[in-house]
Amino acid sequence: MNRKSLGIHLMNRLSYPQKFTLIGFLFAIPLTLVMYLLISEINSRVNFTQKEIYGNEYLRSLRQLREYIPKLQLLNYQPLNTNLSLPDTRADLEAKIDANFQSLLNTQRQLGNILILSKNFNKIHQDWQNFKLCRRQWSLETYDFVYQRLAGDIDRLSASVGDTSNLISDPDLDTYYLMNATLLKLPEMEKILSQIRLISQKISVRSDATPEERAELITLSSRLREINEGLAINMEIAFSNNPQGNLRPKLTQDFKNFNSLVKQLTNQLDRTIYQTVSLKYYAYITASNLALNASFQLGDKTVNELDFLLQHRIDVFVNRRQFICILVLIILVIVFYLFLSFYRAVMQTVFVLDETSKKMASGNLDHKIILDNRDELGQVVGAFNKIADALVSANQEITVLNDRLKAENVRMSAELDVTRKIQQMLLPKDRELKEVIGLDIAGFMEAAEEVGGDYYDVLQHKGRVKIGIGDVTGHGLESGVLMIMVQTAVRTLLAYNELDPVRFLSAINSVIYGNVQRMKSDKNASLALLDYEEGMLKLSGQHEEMIVVRSSGCVERFDTIDLGFPIGLDADIAEFVAEKIVHLHSGDVVVLYTDGITEAENMEKVLYGLERLIEVVQINWQRTAAEIRHAVIKDVRSHIGEQKVFDDITLLVLKQK
Repeated sequence: MNRKSLGIHLMNRLSYPQKFTLIGFLFAIPLTLVMYLLISEINSRVNFTQKEIYGNEYLRSLRQLREYIPKLQLLNYQPLNTNLSLPDTRADLEAKIDANFQSLLNTQRQLGNILILSKNFNKIHQDWQNFKLCRRQWSLETYDFVYQRLAGDIDRLSASVGDTSNLISDPDLDTYYLMNATLLKLPEMEKILSQIRLISQKISVRSDATPEERAELITLSSRLREINEGLAINMEIAFSNNPQGNLRPKLTQDFKNFNSLVKQLTNQLDRTIYQTVSLKYYAYITASNLALNASFQLGDKTVNELDFLLQHRIDVFVNRRQFICILVLIILVIVFYLFLSFYRAVMQTVFVLDETSKKMASGNLDHKIILDNRDELGQVVGAFNKIADALVSANQEITVLNDRLKAENVRMSAELDVTRKIQQMLLPKDRELKEVIGLDIAGFMEAAEEVGGDYYDVLQHKGRVKIGIGDVTGHGLESGVLMIMVQTAVRTLLAYNELDPVRFLSAINSVIYGNVQRMKSDKNASLALLDYEEGMLKLSGQHEEMIVVRSSGCVERFDTIDLGFPIGLDADIAEFVAEKIVHLHSGDVVVLYTDGITEAENMEKVLYGLERLIEVVQINWQRTAAEIRHAVIKDVRSHIGEQKVFDDITLLVLKQK
């Protein structure tokens, strides 16, 4: 069976409710999968963007540390330079930094597990606490080293925020370049500006710069100009690729102001190239302060605009998810309605067909179906009505044929009854069995149908006893006729005083083989013959095993597989025939049977079996042959129970007197 046929076969085994349920289930699986994938993708993007918002929130607190810590470092040089005036005292700045760390600590508690930043944050916080405890013991060089380490730790924490909150992986150009500015470029420029301010402060104490300080200022100026130009390019890309249009009007002025201040500062720093030129380092301090303040202002506004863009992106994803859910729900409602309507239409047609078929089965063949269907179901109804018309005419013909069939069945039944009676008439009578000298004999045969295919016979001729048992394959009329042929051939050969077992069985086989070929039948028979005389049995022919229960209670089994060949299967069986001699003593019991006994099944398909037959005979061997026969047949019937009898049952019990 190919796959297409197998599928049709499986569908035809289901009822319509089961078919519709299966189709609905198969429809729901891919729809559910697609829905799951779509919503999972949307949720993934929402979570991705939400993590970016968390990163911005963290960076907002870090930004203030980048402002206050360099100012605190600058205060260390205030006593050395009386002209330096800062708006905040050390206590004010440390209080602001503590407050900022407290704000970061609160943010860390909320987002630490999401962004996995606890290790870096704890290190910075611990370093700051150690700084406050030990600051009075340090020199200016130690102060500078500690400040630089704090600034480096803040930069590393900022980079970790970018890594863990997806800021460096943002897919849109406007948000990507804004994040690049807040995460990388502006912090780097603020770091450079703080270094320029610090170096300028150091130089202003001495009124002149060393060659190394000039070289460092030149390097910082070059690096600042490079980053400023890159920032300008990135911001322009962000402004040009901003579908919401919120960046250019809000950030342009702040960016231009910051960009201009940085350019002015780098132009001033270009003069440090000429060592003969007298430099006003106070101007560098002021310019770097102005650029730093503009950077912080630009960074704060950029982060705010980033939050707006990211939240807008989340809103778009959420709306898209709601739209997909509503659309799928509408589709499901429509599909369910169509599905239910089609199911009701099919079931209505099935119901009408069922009711009409019941009426037709009760004899009302004139009833027709009227349905206003123009689909395939309407064609089915039309075909059903045509069948109904055909049944009306066919019913009349069937009635005539039934009358003929009844008459034929009566005739066949009579013929089968005659054949069955002939079989029963040919079986040995109790009177004949009692006349056998030296043996107590009891036989039993019951056909599975009207006519059986089993054979057994006990014949006496001129002081000799010929015992035969056989089984024709199958059962029924043909097997019964073949059994009668075997019985006739045995009687004929016995009447002509044939003694040799080889010639005896060969002659029977020749007759049966010729008739089987003539009948074009595939039947054959197993046949075993026993010659008994004064306690000696001569066994020949192939049949079931012969069982001998000795008067001592021990059991002997004689296999006949090598004593003959099936009758009617081959034209010549002489080379297969052999003979075995068995001596019987007083009280010995011989049991002959057909496979209808050993292969009898119960309701659980368990066979009766040869071992059980032997066990029953062993228990009853001291009784008469008739009583042994009765015990075996009773046990076989008990085993079969309510199960149907599938084969003829034949049993022959011989007991040596």
